Order: sequence, then structure tokens, then C-alpha cells
Amino acid sequence: MSDFDTVTVSEIPEGARILDVREDYEWTAGHSEGALHIPLDQLPGRIDELDPDEDLYVICRTGGRSFRAAQWLVGLGYSALNVAGGMDQWIETGRPLVSDNGLKPVIL
Repeated sequence: MSDFDTVTVSEIPEGARILDVREDYEWTAGHSEGALHIPLDQLPGRIDELDPDEDLYVICRTGGRSFRAAQWLVGLGYSALNVAGGMDQWIETGRPLVSDNGLKPVIL
């Protein structure tokens, strides 16, 4: 049992702060516009980029990495929610994507 909440993509409110913890190549291929990108392995060194009082909707591809990130963040006193189904669910629900490589955005 986790000590933090898990939400679906549909439950992410408009204007929410999304923290994408996928790898650089995944982010470049396709991500949510306006999301903050900090790969999971860089999170400890970049924790100061996060506001502990802001709800963070943590997302990866399917939910495994975001689960670990949300668990760790909550343990440090941050408000973090794991996004179940991740970017796979994001695309299935028809949410928009952008890419950083000039190509049609995709989820890798």
C-alpha cells in the first residue's frame, strides 16, 4: 500500500504541474506541453527545482518510474501524485503531445 495518491490521466486538472521523469530520448519524442522534465535518475540532484507546496502529477511511460518518484517525493514532504498508465494512457485519452525534434510527437 502506498502513502500517496494515484490518479488517472483524466483526473489531472487543467493547469496542473506535471513532472515527467522519463529519459531524455523519450521526452524529446513526445511529451505534454508545459510539463517539467527531470529524468528519474536526476531527481535527487535537481530537487530544488520543485516546489514542495505545489501538487506534482508525476508521469512516466506506464507508471513504474513515476510510482517510485512520487513515493520518494512524498517521503521528503512534497505533494506528489502518481499518474497511473503514464504517457501510454495520456495518448490513449487523446491528450495533446509536442516533440522537441521537429517530428510528429510519439510515445517511446
